[in-house]
Amino acid sequence: MNPTPSPPPQQQSTRVWDLPTRLFHWSLLACVVGCFACAKVGGDAMRWHFYFGYAVLILLIFRIVWGFVGNRYARFASFLPNPLAALRTLKGGAAPHLGHNPLGAFSVYALLGALAFQACSGLFSNDDIASEGPWMVKVSKELSDQITSWHKINEKIIIVLVLLHIAALIYHRVVKKERLVAAMVTGDKSAPVSADAAQTLAAQDHAALRWRGLAVLLAAAGAVWVLVNKV
Repeated sequence: MNPTPSPPPQQQSTRVWDLPTRLFHWSLLACVVGCFACAKVGGDAMRWHFYFGYAVLILLIFRIVWGFVGNRYARFASFLPNPLAALRTLKGGAAPHLGHNPLGAFSVYALLGALAFQACSGLFSNDDIASEGPWMVKVSKELSDQITSWHKINEKIIIVLVLLHIAALIYHRVVKKERLVAAMVTGDKSAPVSADAAQTLAAQDHAALRWRGLAVLLAAAGAVWVLVNKV
């Protein structure tokens, strides 16, 4: 007689995204939208465009540091770029991931890189009217104009990357029944593992980690203040 197969483990809620990572994600979204909206309004709103840009730069510095000192799923080591694994994910043959899957890893790196270029290039940009980045005075007008043109081109790249990101979220929600947006709100994802395994896989999200995140954020803000005002 064949033994009765054991039932698959029930879905267990597992902490994946710590609070600093979640706040970074939604704050970055708000600041990018603010940058875009202010640039389209123009005029006096350009002052806020720069403020939002400085905030984006602060958040990006935070995320880079957090990629080394954050919890296990926030660290870059947990989602290193892997083209073959990303291809398997695209074909639907990859195993589920609690953190970023290999294809999602490329999306994260692409967005961080594009936004970093946008924030840094904005420091040298000008609009030939009344707005200019704080570092424009350190380069020639011709170079500033060239950087400004790259800044505008990169804006379109960011829009494409954001749309692809949104499309991926919709696909995971509709087709794969994964609530990725909800997970970035609550920090928890469901995994077909035992309760003990879920506890082992869970990421840290305790008070000490959150205070560490605040310290990194304040250091990033201080660094950007110095870059904007003192360099």
